[in-house]
Amino acid sequence: MPTDTNITAAKALVLFSGGQDSTVCLAWALSRYGEVETVGFDYGQAHHIELECRDKVREGLIALNPAWAEKLGPDHMIAMPELGAISDTALTRDVAIEMGENGLPTTFVPGRNLLFFTYAAALGYRRGAGVLVGGMCETDYSGYPDCRNDTLQTLATAITFGMDRGFSIETPLMWIDKAATWVLAEELGGAALVDLIIRETHSCYRGDRSHFHDWGYGCGSCPACELRAGGYERYKAGSLPRKA
Repeated sequence: MPTDTNITAAKALVLFSGGQDSTVCLAWALSRYGEVETVGFDYGQAHHIELECRDKVREGLIALNPAWAEKLGPDHMIAMPELGAISDTALTRDVAIEMGENGLPTTFVPGRNLLFFTYAAALGYRRGAGVLVGGMCETDYSGYPDCRNDTLQTLATAITFGMDRGFSIETPLMWIDKAATWVLAEELGGAALVDLIIRETHSCYRGDRSHFHDWGYGCGSCPACELRAGGYERYKAGSLPRKA
């Protein structure tokens, strides 16, 4: 069996893109673990807007909670340009966002999350972080096979054996929809965290930062914007219970 030498479950490494989901996951990890670091990936995506949002979001989280400020450690950026070079998708090329012949949307980047977690584990190995946190979800998602719980938990087992160290993959959004994600943000950081997500994060597939809506910036019509907007509308309507 793999050993746990130099790896601790008290330290988490969050896959942090600068979008809504990864920001909620970062707040979740800061509320749960003693030490937290972040890692982003520049994989040749067509739009770098969310990567540019990352610093402001981290600064905003630090300002929200002194305890989070003490826990939040360094940020890391990993360049993976070859993933973009070999991917013919709507996130890495000027390709229409539509359903592909394989039954998956053209926003699916094959192998992306598998590589993200493997690289994160290699970084976590060096940094002593045994928990890898990601914003993947099976409830409101586009059918991406590398977002499924079975995929990620199988990957966690392979990483653990392949590195001879104990790793876990945590996905706090796996079984909740976008409305519940907004609720979780409020539970974790109150109205201030919800406002930070609205004003500083970015999830739009088209990289549109020129149009501001009550739920945040975006084109308003791509699948990511529609999910975010629909979830926010249900959240504001009070369709799910939330803490005062």
